[in-house]
Amino acid sequence: MFDSLVADPPGDPDFPATTPALTFDSGGASLLGVLHVPAGRGPHPVVVLLHGFPGNERNFDLAQVLRRAGYASLVFHYRGSWGVGGSWSWGHVLEDTAAVVAGLRDEELAAAHRLDPRRLVLIGHSMGGFAALMTAATEPSVAAVASVAGFDFGTVAALCRANPSVRASYVEAFTGELGPLRGTSGEALVSEMEAAGDSWRLAGLAPLLAERSVLLIGTGLDTVTPYDVHHEPVVTAYQAQPVGYLEHHLFATDHALSDHRVTLARTILSFLARCP
Repeated sequence: MFDSLVADPPGDPDFPATTPALTFDSGGASLLGVLHVPAGRGPHPVVVLLHGFPGNERNFDLAQVLRRAGYASLVFHYRGSWGVGGSWSWGHVLEDTAAVVAGLRDEELAAAHRLDPRRLVLIGHSMGGFAALMTAATEPSVAAVASVAGFDFGTVAALCRANPSVRASYVEAFTGELGPLRGTSGEALVSEMEAAGDSWRLAGLAPLLAERSVLLIGTGLDTVTPYDVHHEPVVTAYQAQPVGYLEHHLFATDHALSDHRVTLARTILSFLARCP
């Protein structure tokens, strides 16, 4: 049996593997992305990998594993990050993710890169996990979704409103991550989160994911998204109001899953194989 974690797949001289750069328009900005296309005629299912805030870990290891397993995988940058034009905000992240999903449904783009947009999966890490679940809840074209150490903005917003010292700590933490970002501030990001409030609680998305396959991965040694705040309440909510297919795991690792990357890849591949 072929294992995409330890072996290269067979090549195809007529339909070779490629790694084209793609752009997607969102809010007047040109989002920069790179697509990992597998060998073979296809059409290939598509996985969009959504990085977190600010995007130090972009999960290119997962992109390569997914390509070897036969999935086309896309990594892109949001507005206002890593040289992309426009300004950064949580709302722009959601808009940009929706724009990329819409762009991948374009018939010419799909045909040019041998993609099957009817089999579209979102996988996000940290803030990307939030964006993946939020987008899947409103985009019927997303067949399955995975959140890895997902950041629950609605829950954190409530904590900030209730405790000024907690709020100040998030302003400071967000401010410390602004190096590759433009057009925002720690104060602006906390205020935006508070204004969205409960509409950004991940637990509340359960009714909107009733027909979807969902993977939730928590990180037990994580100080950024502690599992008892960001993971367990979401799992409980999705079990109480069942989604189409739910799989959840808690790994004893840090926020970046630094020593669990192979376990993470195997878990994602296993989940995708079980999706209806």
